[in-house]
Amino acid sequence: MKRQLLLLFIMPAFLRLGAQELHGWEPYLNQVMTAEDAATENWQQTYDLLCDLTQHPININKATREELEALPFLSAQQVEELMAYLYRYAPMRSTAELRMLKLLTPAQRTLLSYCIYAGEGETKRYVHHDLTATAKLPLSEGHWLRYQLQYGDRLKAGLVADQDADEPFLKAPNRWGYDYYAPYLQLNRYHRLETLVLGSYRVSMGMGLVMNNSFALGKIAMLQNLGRSTNTLRAHSSRMENALQGAGATLNLGRGWHVTAFAGYVPMDATLNKDGSVRTILTTGYHRTTAELSKKHNLHATKVGGTLRYQAHGWHWGLNGLYTHLDRELRPDTKQLYNLYKPQGTNFVNMSMDYGYANRRWALNGETAVDGHGHMATINSVSLAMDGGLTLMALQRFYQYRYTGLDAQSYSDGGCVQNESGAYIGANWQLSPKWQVAAYADWAYFPWVRYRHPAGTWTMDYLLQGLYTGNHWKLSARYRLKAKEHAHRTRLSAECNTPIGLSLRTQLDGYYGAADGTTLGGMLSESVAYAHKWLRLNAGAGYYHTDDYSSRLYVYENGPLYTYAMQQLYGEGLRYWLMARVQAGRKMLLTAKMGVSNYFDKPAKTDVMVQLRLKI
Repeated sequence: MKRQLLLLFIMPAFLRLGAQELHGWEPYLNQVMTAEDAATENWQQTYDLLCDLTQHPININKATREELEALPFLSAQQVEELMAYLYRYAPMRSTAELRMLKLLTPAQRTLLSYCIYAGEGETKRYVHHDLTATAKLPLSEGHWLRYQLQYGDRLKAGLVADQDADEPFLKAPNRWGYDYYAPYLQLNRYHRLETLVLGSYRVSMGMGLVMNNSFALGKIAMLQNLGRSTNTLRAHSSRMENALQGAGATLNLGRGWHVTAFAGYVPMDATLNKDGSVRTILTTGYHRTTAELSKKHNLHATKVGGTLRYQAHGWHWGLNGLYTHLDRELRPDTKQLYNLYKPQGTNFVNMSMDYGYANRRWALNGETAVDGHGHMATINSVSLAMDGGLTLMALQRFYQYRYTGLDAQSYSDGGCVQNESGAYIGANWQLSPKWQVAAYADWAYFPWVRYRHPAGTWTMDYLLQGLYTGNHWKLSARYRLKAKEHAHRTRLSAECNTPIGLSLRTQLDGYYGAADGTTLGGMLSESVAYAHKWLRLNAGAGYYHTDDYSSRLYVYENGPLYTYAMQQLYGEGLRYWLMARVQAGRKMLLTAKMGVSNYFDKPAKTDVMVQLRLKI
């Protein structure tokens, strides 16, 4: 039986077929995501942002530098190259002209083509209403709504309402219906006012050492944006429940000067000590059981901050600040050594300076921060775009183990901006329009105790990835080694497209670990996409067999809009799924998806999801 399954999966990969890309922008995630990235909650937010960017593309011929810099997958050099091209050759006639930009990789070019369009003259502004309703069946498995009103690229306002599986609905404690509501409003480019946000919103400053609760990318994607710093104020339209609620604004003061100020209020879930202080802050957002409901919104944070930024002639620098007040004292269990230097108290202050320079050839970015007790964190990167399609990058970070930043989120191997120093070097070589090679090496040292790790530990992480993009074929191979854990991960994939609207991808994932005895894992998966006029079908199936949880594997599945679908698989079994998307006229989109996890050692599990989208 297994041999027949292998033949079923492998045969389509060797059929000589061809046509255009039909998967849309989703393959970009599969190309730049590692197993660690796939397991983090931040990728739901990343996925939602990419969905929003592709659903509401910008007119490239009227785009400002700030709008291009808000696209988080572009590097500073690529933004410079794109601005120079527009200055010299504008207007763009079509997105096919992106092929003239030498620094864009094929994956970035494809993704960017979904985020922009080439319009002529002034952008016509219309009021659009967009309502998306999604439900898992039965309804007790969860459902959510998203309404957005948009007026061109100047104004958007909306509401997100979300109910996770088994959470009370229209009954105590959620008598008003959903467990989570997020209203938002964003106004862009009104005289000196660049951005105004009200309601739920997110902020990123510099390279994230003070605050970054917006877009997050992992180690492979770091080679795409080359460690670029970002400064964005963005309305929050995702179901992730950790956004600020309040107001923020960015003003253009002229001559390269910008100022951002914001104030927000955040209710958070927390586990309390007996004296009413907070032992642990929880971020799952689940409120299903009596125990989970007892921890809901036990803690409230008030946050005030801002940025003063200068940017001109390729140079930029900014001063960033954040003050946070908690209405309960944060007091973790310091009897456990790994908690000894976790954030403690009720008031937290963080300040930083970010700086950099960029032209079409090279870029320098960095940020240095201190907390209220003078403890320091710094991160710095330099990248160089050379002739022959070769891009080199180096990144250094030093985060003191006493540094405290409740909202800090930046590049790290340990998952937080604390207790880590390290160096990252990477190379991206576009040998030809069809061939690309990417590699990185990352070393990290952790001077203080971590969970399940003693003091003075270190890690070494290496990756090599090759990609071939032809007219009809896309082939890729990846090898990753985490040397300290003796963990090896491999991936081979082959994708082809047909003239009849059919696309197929075969993927083989493997794992070998030798840290505490030998553990093995393998998965063979096949995905199929078909598009014809008003109909789009996606399907996939995979067989996996792993020795334990540590050798788990991940497979990405297409899903309805704003629904991130990454399956984490271990043990032995089959995973198969089917999704149909029907465009019923110009205003209605219907999507249905069914997936089955057929475990060999326990009962199968079926998941069903339906979505209705109305756009007027």
